[in-house]
Amino acid sequence: MPACAAARETGRAHRWRYTLPSPWAAPCVDTFRCVILSPLVFPLPLHPRALRKGGAGCGFYRTVMADHPVAETTSLRILVIDDEANIRFALAMCLESAGHKVVAQGTIEGALSETSRQAFDLIFLDVRLGNDNGLDYIPALLQDNPWVRIVVITAYASIQTAVEAMKLGASDYLPKPFEHAQLLLLTRKVAERRQLERKMDALQRTLGSMDPEWDFPTSSPVWQDALEVARRVAASNVAVLVRGEPGTGRGRLARAIHAWSGRPNGPFTSVSLRGRSSDEVEMEIFGDRAERGGTVGGAVAMCHGGTLLLEEVGTLPLNLQPALVALLRDKEFERPDALDRRPIDVRVIATSDSDLEPLVVSGKFRTDLHSALNVIRIDVPPLRERAEDVPMLAGRYLAHFAREHHRHIVAFTRDALFLLKAHDWPGNIRELRNVVERAVLVCDSDQIGLKHLPAELISGKVTGSGEAVAGHAIGDLVPLKVIEEAHIRQVLVAARTTRRAAAILEIDPSTLFRKLKGYRYDEEPAGDKPSQ
Repeated sequence: MPACAAARETGRAHRWRYTLPSPWAAPCVDTFRCVILSPLVFPLPLHPRALRKGGAGCGFYRTVMADHPVAETTSLRILVIDDEANIRFALAMCLESAGHKVVAQGTIEGALSETSRQAFDLIFLDVRLGNDNGLDYIPALLQDNPWVRIVVITAYASIQTAVEAMKLGASDYLPKPFEHAQLLLLTRKVAERRQLERKMDALQRTLGSMDPEWDFPTSSPVWQDALEVARRVAASNVAVLVRGEPGTGRGRLARAIHAWSGRPNGPFTSVSLRGRSSDEVEMEIFGDRAERGGTVGGAVAMCHGGTLLLEEVGTLPLNLQPALVALLRDKEFERPDALDRRPIDVRVIATSDSDLEPLVVSGKFRTDLHSALNVIRIDVPPLRERAEDVPMLAGRYLAHFAREHHRHIVAFTRDALFLLKAHDWPGNIRELRNVVERAVLVCDSDQIGLKHLPAELISGKVTGSGEAVAGHAIGDLVPLKVIEEAHIRQVLVAARTTRRAAAILEIDPSTLFRKLKGYRYDEEPAGDKPSQ
């Protein structure tokens, strides 16, 4: 039975008047809803008879003022672990009156049993539990509840004990004796933190439903290093050159740099330069000269205080490059036929799908413009160079499109995931996104299998190493493994599952799995694992 309920049954929740003896006299204390005694705060002995109506001489009190309601806070699930019954009772009464749900245990065995059955937000752990050291059980308590906050309480306070508790995973340390105000302040901080964590989780789920790549998920060290550089340079105003193949997410990274910068609320404008005439590019970037003078309508003017993204900057017409140099070097801009310059505060980010050095050598790209843009260069790796990210990205796209198109699809089969990771993805993340969305739309079950993937993906026109395997005939001067892989892939297209393909090829399924692993597979496919 909860401690507060027990107190109400025994009549302890009535208004009682207490006279506190010196030196604990409190002139502001008059009428209380309840009074709980314990040696936790004031080092005087506790005895149930101390709870006599009208009694005096109490050694510890915890009060909830009748005319001052407790501030609203998030309700926590709290576990109290202490071998002294009176301390468990006092803590439970104090915490439950603040609106928290409390479970009290006197042994570590009982506590571990509780953590295995339910999750807790906060644990109060006494260091001395009979002959046991409570600190030794912190890892075990965290095993079932890795997010829980553990507060160590003890009357034997020392810096060494506090340091040891923190190293083992405790989040706070509360030495005895302590007042109830300290206890409630600590729980309020934990409640505020838990509320913030829940809001962050909800925000992440919302952002994830809107954009599966909003947080740049990756396990690739190369991509992680590139993202770290982007975060470090975002706070500055220097130009950034983002190089990478189409579909790798260069534009997304540019928008992230803008969001991470000191001007996230400023405008962000993107201008595509490829396949545009010089006049079109000039008008879109620098604007048109109005009859009464002045430049209007240009992206540079609209981006004042913000960020301008120039996509495929290597295709910028040569006659417009001096104006861009002036913008980057002098923070001024002008139309090529104008006589005046205007100061402007614009951060420029440029993307390119190839190195600019050959263009500089051939005279198609100015050396000073290349130097101004190449202050910070970030290379975005293609998806084939971070194949370890494919399963994670595919899973995110699956959840996103299943929600968007109202389909109950929960996973890929092992065969399908197997082939997704093996593909070279010449279209990079954009191609993967399109493949997963198509699969979601044509899927007729709760799992995406081989039959839901494009035939060209399964036929394997490109292997993990980029070598062609389709279109070869028997007798061609190619390695035997190329012909074998091409044949296996064609059989997989027709068979749709690795088990049926193994039966057609008259080999053991485990042998087929090993062969497919040789085609640059690092993990088992997503179908039923064959017996060894």
